[in-house]
Amino acid sequence: MKEPLVFKYVLPFIQWYALMILFALGIDYLLHHFNLVFIGIYLGYSGTTLILGSLLYSLRKRKIIQSGSPKKLLQLHEYGSWVGAVMVLVHAGIHFNALLPWLAILMLLITVASGLIGKYLLKKANETLKLRRSELIQSGLSVEETDKELFLDSITVDLMKKWRIVHMPITLLLAFLVLMHIISVLMFSK
Repeated sequence: MKEPLVFKYVLPFIQWYALMILFALGIDYLLHHFNLVFIGIYLGYSGTTLILGSLLYSLRKRKIIQSGSPKKLLQLHEYGSWVGAVMVLVHAGIHFNALLPWLAILMLLITVASGLIGKYLLKKANETLKLRRSELIQSGLSVEETDKELFLDSITVDLMKKWRIVHMPITLLLAFLVLMHIISVLMFSK
């Protein structure tokens, strides 16, 4: 029996997203419990650095840098961004004293969600298209007939590959808000 689509496509996304938030809440709780709240400041620096480091994948993909395996850099991008996001969420904590950091956190959550959507849905759509193609060819259809049969599915997958059109501006807005947060902290810190 085939696995339901909700388990195959949606659950991994929800699990990673929920795990990120639960980890952040758990670490924040432990820091407060053991009176180590000051560590949260350093987690902000570390998390931001980790997220910035994960952008090496984007630089490699655009051929701005030449070294590094694209596959390994993609893994660094995916997991480094996730861990960095956990660290930044712990840094933010549950404080209601300024609007700019909250906007930055909101954009962080949206950026991570869009990244996870791209990771899981695009990957699964490609796998499904390849599987369907091989099934049709094995059933006796020619390559041309298979291409005609999968035309709309291929267009759909090609359109899904453009999710970066949404992910990139969200990421840039996040970067702007983080930069404004850092500048305001430097300007107004004692």
